[in-house]
Amino acid sequence: MDILAFILTFIVMIEHIYIMILEMFFANTKLASRTFGVEKELLANKKVQTLFANQGLYNGFLAVGLVWGLFFAGAEMAETVQIFFLSCVVVAALFGGATSSKGILVKQGLPAVLALVAVLLV
Repeated sequence: MDILAFILTFIVMIEHIYIMILEMFFANTKLASRTFGVEKELLANKKVQTLFANQGLYNGFLAVGLVWGLFFAGAEMAETVQIFFLSCVVVAALFGGATSSKGILVKQGLPAVLALVAVLLV
């Protein structure tokens, strides 16, 4: 695998592990408030924490898919798995950018697009 494609995909994977941990286990912290641009008082609400945990789980699925594609899929499937999960991240970033924050396009979408292009060019 091309080293650039590996590094960029690895960065996207780490980003989604971070988002998952933040949303699932630290949703009511100052860090989450700053990261997601949501008032800490709102994040103290148990229903909001449940919604964040659910959202975190989906980010975890994206991360696990990238782990699979990078380390466990085998040479014959690795590229296909990476393309699929990176495409899912791009779609999630487009939706998040359209419905939540334009910053998601840069923070989540741009690394995924760069990784996707690198994987496709290998």
